[in-house]
Amino acid sequence: MSWRYALPYQRSYTPISDRYSTLYYQSPSRLETAAGTSSEHTTGRQLQRVLHYSMTPCMQGPLRSECAIHDVDCDEVYPGIYIGDAASAKNKTFLRMKGITHVLNAAEGCRYGQVDTGHSYYRDMPSIRRNSKDTIFRYMGFPMVDAPTTDISRYFYVAAKFIDNALSSGGRVLVHCLVGMSRSATCVLAYLMICRKMTAVEAIRKVRMHRDIHPNDGFLQQLADLDIELKRKNLYPY
Repeated sequence: MSWRYALPYQRSYTPISDRYSTLYYQSPSRLETAAGTSSEHTTGRQLQRVLHYSMTPCMQGPLRSECAIHDVDCDEVYPGIYIGDAASAKNKTFLRMKGITHVLNAAEGCRYGQVDTGHSYYRDMPSIRRNSKDTIFRYMGFPMVDAPTTDISRYFYVAAKFIDNALSSGGRVLVHCLVGMSRSATCVLAYLMICRKMTAVEAIRKVRMHRDIHPNDGFLQQLADLDIELKRKNLYPY
């Protein structure tokens, strides 16, 4: 089963360029101070520093060897979750070998910087039998470009649900974009925050242990906003 996710038209919609401009995105702590609250909040700049100072170890081992053989760039960043590039998404032999049952394309489209697989590309991918039952191969695509003004936050919960369904069914999911560093990484980070109750800092450090990722500045700010939202809802275990 495969499908592409697109949001319905919204009448009252603030242009993305306005919502993610420096004027719109003031420091959350500054906003809270104006309201009489003095609590510390996550900011995109803080996440930039965490990303910069989190070390990615030199990757070696069976997966790296397999990637070299198949000429793909892919890493397992969490049990059952792989982040990869366009080549890994298009290499069906590699996907079958790794037992991938779900593919999330965070860069679906035919424009420059996007990956034109689409749901029809995987029609010949077979169902994989896991835990004494067939796991149907599933696909989801988000038509995004890698730009700070892209509103990737609208896909956070949809991506998290898709990834969570893949893992809960005993499957494995490949989340990819063009090079596997910004759009796909941001979707995985959002999943770890929403479903695994990690803070943005914890999620970044977790993924950076296995793969070199670089979400753009706009995506980091949106992850910081998600971090604040989850803290306000008391969804973190502290």
